[in-house]
Parts: sequence; structure tokens; C-alpha cells
Amino acid sequence: MTAGEPLVRVLRGEPDEFELAAVTVVVAALLAAADTTAAPVVPAPRGGWADQARTLGVQHAPGAWNS
Repeated sequence: MTAGEPLVRVLRGEPDEFELAAVTVVVAALLAAADTTAAPVVPAPRGGWADQARTLGVQHAPGAWNS
């Protein structure tokens, strides 16, 4: 993009200044939300008590305690 190019180009229709302002706000918000310098969110590990696989009929070792 050069200094002489427009930032937004309307391909179809004739938006008024309020519609262009609304589109500009939305695009600016999306660009701000897509900040690439932010660290990725890593979910905290869940404890074993919340593991649903333990309710799926897992076979215990012979003589093991079963509830």
C-alpha cells in the first residue's frame, strides 16, 4: 500500500459517511482483537477426578478396590 492509495474501497453501492464510519470502527476493532503479540491462552490442566473416562467401565486390576 502506498501513500496515495485509499484505505477502503467501495466496490458496490453508495454508503454514506455514517456507514463508512461504522465499517471503519468494526475493522479497527477486529484488527485490535487480532493482536499477534499477545500470548496464547493455555487452559489450566484438569484434575483426574473430572476425567469422564473413569466412568466408562474401565477394568480394574484383580483385587483392586471398586466403588
